[in-house]
Amino acid sequence: MDVRKKKLPIGIENFEKLRSEDFYYIDKTWLISDLLHNWGEVNLFTRPRRFGKSLNMSMLEHFFSLNGDKSIFDGLEISKEASLCEEYMGKYPVVSISLKGIDARSYETAYQMAVRVIIEAAAKFYFLLDSEKLNDHDKADYKDLLDKNMNEGMLGSSLKLLSGMLEKHYGAKVILLIDEYDVPLAKAHANGYYDQMISLIRSLLGEALKTNNSLKLAVLTGCLRISKESIFTGLNNLKVLTIADERFDEYFGFTDEEVRELLEYYDVADHYDEVKRWYDGYQFGNVEVYCPWDVLNHCDRIRCESNVQPENYWINTSSNDAVKRFIQESANATTKREIERLVAGETIIKEIHQELTYPEIYQTIDNIWSLLFTTGYLTQRGRAEGRQMKLAIPNLEIRDIYVTQIMEFFKENVRKDGDTLNRFCNALQNEDVKNVEKIFTEYLRRTISIRDTAIKKEMKENFYHGVLIGILGVKDQWGISSNREMGEGYADILAEPDTGDMGIIIEVKYAHDGDLDAACKEALKQIAYTRYEDDLEDDGVEHILKYGIACYKKRCKVIFAER
Repeated sequence: MDVRKKKLPIGIENFEKLRSEDFYYIDKTWLISDLLHNWGEVNLFTRPRRFGKSLNMSMLEHFFSLNGDKSIFDGLEISKEASLCEEYMGKYPVVSISLKGIDARSYETAYQMAVRVIIEAAAKFYFLLDSEKLNDHDKADYKDLLDKNMNEGMLGSSLKLLSGMLEKHYGAKVILLIDEYDVPLAKAHANGYYDQMISLIRSLLGEALKTNNSLKLAVLTGCLRISKESIFTGLNNLKVLTIADERFDEYFGFTDEEVRELLEYYDVADHYDEVKRWYDGYQFGNVEVYCPWDVLNHCDRIRCESNVQPENYWINTSSNDAVKRFIQESANATTKREIERLVAGETIIKEIHQELTYPEIYQTIDNIWSLLFTTGYLTQRGRAEGRQMKLAIPNLEIRDIYVTQIMEFFKENVRKDGDTLNRFCNALQNEDVKNVEKIFTEYLRRTISIRDTAIKKEMKENFYHGVLIGILGVKDQWGISSNREMGEGYADILAEPDTGDMGIIIEVKYAHDGDLDAACKEALKQIAYTRYEDDLEDDGVEHILKYGIACYKKRCKVIFAER
């Protein structure tokens, strides 16, 4: 590894640190120019998580702040706009808060966390206590903003009060930055105190953004565009910039050109195709973008180990509840077929409602489609026709999340059907091919199948393999081995019933051309060629049963081989 290369900024959200400590930076400073030239007093950017929202907010803070280090913008795109920099750079007091840490099981704890956020924001301006521009009443209010026991009225007025004091002191209006404004609402809804939290956030934002005469410019970020009626009532100066909006579309996420340059810089350009298949595919406005979190993490790994396989980095940053609930709610046949089409790489058309409240999100399957779109689990293809959007799964990483949740849901539900499962296992033991085939086909029809023509045959076989393992898992006393080394190869599945004198070898094949007979014969041929039974014989197992199982979409065929 070339030690002279810049460091990769994985998890770095502080713009000043990124620029002053020699991290690689993909220049997004033109966001500042667009923000100022296309003026909106209050701007809300909604983007999925891990797309650079917090870093962009830090960039804005350091650009506008009176105490900012202007040199960290040297050489960046925004520095080319000399007159704009002269007018705005380093000219405003900035109040910057993040609500992403307000995550609590109870409202009382969440409230204390919110108080701590305001105290930390106010404490940055401790010099106000000595300001000659503030009177005693102002200073008393300022002290209240440092009080951990502040009441809800004071908390609701806090940002407006602080803005007024800063304008008095500096003679300049205030820039207000609020990152992840909707996180407290998501956590409150999950933990049963949503009404209390919506009231608190409505009060805090309403006073800060609607009746704040000291406000110059406000920028908010979040994942969801919360219904205006529930939180932004009467806020007529709000400009909402969602993932469907063509304005500001390239400032969150990495463009294809930016990813190519990054991979070339770190001498891993030969990995471009896999990075594109796994982490590209999100459409923001008219621009296709990659998830920055994934690209940076994967680039870091392939610099050290060039043959490393792509990984799902996004799945570890959230519970993926949206997809889990979606799979669980997909009870009707139509929704199951739509999920199968999406996983197969196809598109479907749905009416998307971007303005929801958290209680509405899971009320209907239609609202869950909208949630999946706004949070990045689905993306649009082409242009929207009003609310009608053509939706697709963005890339292989997100499809992997769907497949994982489909399999988890299948395994959770399969155990509820003990009688049928026991009949399946008994049929295996008794060489009852007809019932093995019948019951397995029933399960394939009930589950959501994986039939993506773009993926490798081995990956399709993994899906059917997983369904079989899930079914066999009902037999707690059986020994179930998956891909166990045996003889001269690897057996797909080895089941050893609790009788102690039997071994069942199952080889699964995907009939990519629909010829189930040929695929079954190929499976049995592999069992014979690799001599899987040798190890069982060496262990003294007398009854060895061999099954070739071929699958194609929701059909299967089973052939039993005499020993």
